[in-house]
Amino acid sequence: MSTAIEFNNISKIYRLGLVSTGTLAHDLKRWWTMSIQGKEDPYLTIGETNDRSTKGESEYVWALKDIDFKVEQGDVVGIIGKNGAGKSTLLKILSKVTAPTTGTIRARGRIGSLLEVGTGFHPEMTGRENIYMNGAILGMTKQEIAKKLDEIIDFSGCERYIDTPVKRYSSGMMVRLGFAVAAHLDPEILVVDEVLAVGDAEFQKKAIGKMQDVSKGEGRTVLFVSHNMIAVRNLCRRGIVMDCGRIIFDGTVDNAIDQYLKEPQKNGGKIIDHITQQVSYVEIKEIVFNGSDNDTTTITQNQRYIDISVSGRTNLSICADIAFRISTIDNVPVATFDNGHFCGESTKIESGDFTINRRIRLPQYLFCGEYKVGITLHQPDITSYFWAPDCVLMHIEGSSSKYGKVLNSKQSGFMGLEVM
Repeated sequence: MSTAIEFNNISKIYRLGLVSTGTLAHDLKRWWTMSIQGKEDPYLTIGETNDRSTKGESEYVWALKDIDFKVEQGDVVGIIGKNGAGKSTLLKILSKVTAPTTGTIRARGRIGSLLEVGTGFHPEMTGRENIYMNGAILGMTKQEIAKKLDEIIDFSGCERYIDTPVKRYSSGMMVRLGFAVAAHLDPEILVVDEVLAVGDAEFQKKAIGKMQDVSKGEGRTVLFVSHNMIAVRNLCRRGIVMDCGRIIFDGTVDNAIDQYLKEPQKNGGKIIDHITQQVSYVEIKEIVFNGSDNDTTTITQNQRYIDISVSGRTNLSICADIAFRISTIDNVPVATFDNGHFCGESTKIESGDFTINRRIRLPQYLFCGEYKVGITLHQPDITSYFWAPDCVLMHIEGSSSKYGKVLNSKQSGFMGLEVM
């Protein structure tokens, strides 16, 4: 199988808040060094890592730094990472919206891009006229576009408005038409950024199905950026995780998603540090889950109980009970433990120091995998005294069959049901 895209040492540097270097003297220095002396850009050496959450010392940041990877023809690659990781910049360089500061990209074939709502559309032109214009940009003849026109319009679901200027389209209609154009005008490489999130559920399902057809049935290459992990898992075979302008993981899509979603839990901190909401009259001093106050834990194959304890101090008399929710690593809820809500039980706590302990029985069989736990102390249906979402990363060793095969949660779910 031949290589469709090859990124060689791609880097991109920006100066924050300014165009070019910001001064004529710096522009002349850059021109003289690069154009006359044939040397490297003198401002590359002072660039900082592109961490949007911290204040840096330099005005120059690396939006991308030393990106090297290849994509084979017909492969479907999901590129994931937090906001500001460099995903969109990478796709813009591939689509020739902007140029890299260093490095080269080799791409074989036409590239169809959908990078943001309204990409490549002229607002004063109708939907029909924009279809022809986009096809011309991709190098297609008018006759070739005409053959695909009815199919594009039907797929977009915008037939009623196809002769209306696109400036009057909603963002969802714009995405529908834009994706229909990008997917049907026979690009060898289809590049799709997060824009599909703007569309409704019915269109997202249709769009993902079309991308699967394009890659599997027609052998074309797809680069897909999304924060929808379920869509990435269903569509892609390979996943790339980016952070602060660098690639931190490149492998199977399941492993990439696990790497991305577990990243915030790698601080090895305390459960109590994950509290995001808390009432003023209750102070939480310690949360212990499965015998530890750390935010990672392991459930062994033969374990039958989880012990959980919440200690603190209250300035008022309250009624409270512990509840927690278990979710898969990609945020699908799988179990809820809330005795106070389902059974009407809660503990009366007078003002002062308190500790509430609960022991929760586990099913006989649990399937292996990583799960996230969110914990709360609440008076059911009345108030929540604190909420700590995703405060524990729980590794379940899982059950083995008599043949020694470990059951995996991605295929089997969280709990194994028992015969009564």
